Amino acid sequence: MKTTYHTIKINGVEIFYREAGDKNKPTLVLLHGYPTSSHMYRNLINDLSDKYHLIAPDYPGYGRSEQPPMADFAYTFDNFAQIVTTLLAELKIEKFSLYLMDYGAPIGFRIASAAPQKIDSLIIQNGCAYEEGLEAFWDPIKAYWKNINDKEAEDTLRTFHSPEGLKWQYTHNVPDVNAISPDNWEIDLRHLERPENGAIQLALFYDYQNNVTLYPKWQQYFRDHQPQTLIVYGKDDYIFPGSGAEAFKKDLRNLEFHLFETGHFALESYGDEIAAIIDQFLTEKVSG
Repeated sequence: MKTTYHTIKINGVEIFYREAGDKNKPTLVLLHGYPTSSHMYRNLINDLSDKYHLIAPDYPGYGRSEQPPMADFAYTFDNFAQIVTTLLAELKIEKFSLYLMDYGAPIGFRIASAAPQKIDSLIIQNGCAYEEGLEAFWDPIKAYWKNINDKEAEDTLRTFHSPEGLKWQYTHNVPDVNAISPDNWEIDLRHLERPENGAIQLALFYDYQNNVTLYPKWQQYFRDHQPQTLIVYGKDDYIFPGSGAEAFKKDLRNLEFHLFETGHFALESYGDEIAAIIDQFLTEKVSG
C-alpha cells in the first residue's frame, strides 16, 4: 500500500511522519536513529505495508519536522519520547510494536517501560540498553559528558555529522559500498545544515548520558515484562557493535536473534532479509 506523508502539531511543534497500511492491522512504529530521519525506513515501509500499519515520525530538528530554537525547546531524549507518545495518542494508536534503531532505542525504551501494556513487541536494530554496547566510538562522547567545555571532544563529535562523517556512518563495514545510495547522507544533510542544528546534535550527545543512567530501569522492564523481542543487528557496526546486541540475552527470554555482516544502517545492506524476518516475527507473535 502506498505511503502517505503528513504533518501534525504536537506539543507546539510541527511533526512530520510517514504512514502506510491498513489502520485496522497491527501497528509498527518506526523510530529513526542519528543523524537520519524517517527516510531510513522508506523501503521497509513499502515491504511491510500490505500486512501492517506503519508510522514513522521525524523528531524535532530532524528530517522534515520543525526545528524550534534551542531557547524555546529542550532537545533531550525525554522530550522526544514525550513528542512520540503524544503523537501516538493523537493518532489514537493504543497498541503497537516498536522498531528501535540508534537514538530510537532510548526514545522507545522510555515509551515501552512507561506503558508496557501498549507494547505488542520490540524490534531492535543497532540500538543499546547495556553499557557493554558502548565501545571505542563512545570515548569522545564520554569525555564530553565529563567536561562539556572539552574542545577536543567537541571537535571530534562535530565530525560525526560532517559530510564525510555521514558517508562513513552509512558505508563503514558494509559488504558492498556500491550498493549504498549516496542519497542517504545527502538527504540527512538537509536538516543537519540548518542554522543551530550542529548545536542541537551536541546537546543530544551530552544528554545521551541520561539514557545510560536509565539502562538499569529498562533492563528491569525487560525482566519484569518479557516483551516479545526481535534483534536484527549489523554486527560490524562501530557505533553500536554486536556486543551490545548480545547483552540483551541477559534479560530477555522471548528473544529472536539475528546478526548480519554489515555496519550501522543494516537496512541499507540487508533490507529484504530483515523485512522478511520482521514479517514472519510479527505474523507469529502479534498477528497469529
